[in-house]
Amino acid sequence: MPNTYTQLYIQFVFAVKHRQALINTSWKNELFKYITGIVQNKGSKMLAINGMADHIHVFIGYKPSISIPDLVKDIKLATNDWINKNHLTNQKFAWQEGYGAFSYSSTQIKNVCDYIENQEQHHSKQTFKEEYVSFLKNFEIEYDDKYLFEFIDE
Repeated sequence: MPNTYTQLYIQFVFAVKHRQALINTSWKNELFKYITGIVQNKGSKMLAINGMADHIHVFIGYKPSISIPDLVKDIKLATNDWINKNHLTNQKFAWQEGYGAFSYSSTQIKNVCDYIENQEQHHSKQTFKEEYVSFLKNFEIEYDDKYLFEFIDE
């Protein structure tokens, strides 16, 4: 649409179903490339992507030509199919329902990218549940524990 200008930066966080540690280091970079292709094909720009064996962080320059729920759904469905068709796990792979989406200003891009790129170091000090709940609290998002991701004992 002419004369429409946006500057939106969104971080998505979503987990493997039942928080299983199924994302293997031997193929996670290929997964991240695949997700980057999906994001770019939908008109957005990948700024940072990383994660652990049980969850990922995707930070994009978001172009609102597709809704956030539809973009996340497209990423999850396509990657489920890709992982399963390529037999990258010994069991059926699926993402857990739901996700977190957090918005940032342009002045925060470097800090968010650094945070995402250093996931391994970060999670040596904090569990995924602690991290996720801190996002919800810092962004002042009301939540009910029973609707959070299915957390395994950490």
